[in-house]
Amino acid sequence: MKESLLDVLCCPLDKHDLELEDAVGDDDVESGTLVCTECGERYPIEDGIPNLLPPDMREETPA
Repeated sequence: MKESLLDVLCCPLDKHDLELEDAVGDDDVESGTLVCTECGERYPIEDGIPNLLPPDMREETPA
């Protein structure tokens, strides 16, 4: 994902901003974690795709 995408993404639970942590890659982030600035919920980025599903809807086992 492009790091500039952070300007338009928000937490699906409470609509607050997300911060990027543990990013791998320069402007194109291949992996890392998006963290909500308010509730602290964490959303993984895998293969450049952020998984913004609410925690109860995510599969914990990889495909």
